Amino acid sequence: MKKVILAYSGGLDTSCCVQWLKDRGYEVICLVADLGQGDNFEKIEKRALFGGAAKVYIKDLRKEFVEDFVYPSLKANALYEGKYYLATALGRPLIAKYLVELAHKEKALVIAHGCTGKGNDQVRFEVTARILDSGLDVIAPVRIWEFKSREEEIEYAIKKKIPIDVTKKKPYSIDKNLWGVSIESGALEDPGLEPPPGCYQWTKSADKAPTRPSFIEIAFEKGVPKKINGKHYGDIGLINKLNKAGAENAIGRSDLIENRLVGIKSREIYEAPAAAILYAAHKELEDLVLDRELAHYKQGISLKYAELIYNGLWYSRLKGALDKFIEETQKHVTGTIRLKLYKSACTVARRSSPYSLYKRELATYSKGDKFDQKFAEGFIRIFGMPFGSPTR
Repeated sequence: MKKVILAYSGGLDTSCCVQWLKDRGYEVICLVADLGQGDNFEKIEKRALFGGAAKVYIKDLRKEFVEDFVYPSLKANALYEGKYYLATALGRPLIAKYLVELAHKEKALVIAHGCTGKGNDQVRFEVTARILDSGLDVIAPVRIWEFKSREEEIEYAIKKKIPIDVTKKKPYSIDKNLWGVSIESGALEDPGLEPPPGCYQWTKSADKAPTRPSFIEIAFEKGVPKKINGKHYGDIGLINKLNKAGAENAIGRSDLIENRLVGIKSREIYEAPAAAILYAAHKELEDLVLDRELAHYKQGISLKYAELIYNGLWYSRLKGALDKFIEETQKHVTGTIRLKLYKSACTVARRSSPYSLYKRELATYSKGDKFDQKFAEGFIRIFGMPFGSPTR
């Protein structure tokens, strides 16, 4: 039988994919990636095998995900369209990397995924796979199978006795990893409706958050978060702790009318408490230690970096080149930021860094001012010379 390596999550689409591929003569080998989504992997493995998979590989990729994907995006301040912290987008190239690796191990010539023809993830999987091994073929069952809606998929799953956790009454498509949650479909497809409270997976609403603020201090070394309130937690532990603190205080929700790569607009709900907190802290620290020209130029790089991640170009040469620039910017991004978390707001309470460029003796209007204001007139004349009226 022909072997195919399927990126398997245990959700509706990939559960149907196993049976659908098997019916077409494929030996289906499933790759399940643990990116910190908190799933019951024993249950997922049993579901895949019950659904017809020949083998199931479960890979714990959490550490690699944080160190090699999440933290580079944090250093870059990569935020897509001002609201999306790219949690799902960051996970796809990592999963695709292991799809290719497993295909080589199993001597398979085909990989598969459960992405739709409307989404971005199909691009992320396939472009990554082709960069890493252009000789592999790709099958995307959802793009070619007979089902025209999620409701028809649910009926197929029921008919084939495929165990699923989705119903027609709550047909959300949800993707989780430790960096965030992406939610779409169902009632969310109407941009005129407020997100139903039941769609959120992690965060409290602002009206149900504590009535007293929480304070949290994050220490960075060269752009990487190392401690919370002076204590080491490890990379995974640190993000989990911030997710819990942020979710409790209604931090990290976003509702985005998003421009997808394929050219359509979609409505996406995101939750990313730890990401929202860390981005806020990291940006405040950069404001303290980066000079004006570098800080302003980096803003444009951040936008491009986010687009490259979103568009599935993690392994592109441009992204690799930008990584070198971003690493250079992080040499002095060391210090601590104290934040106040209160009813969906995340605001800075204190900043400190041994590399701070803030000089109180230059900024103050009080005693101790060392800024010679007499120099300002000459500076303004020189600065404004190119913009004056032509001499008559």
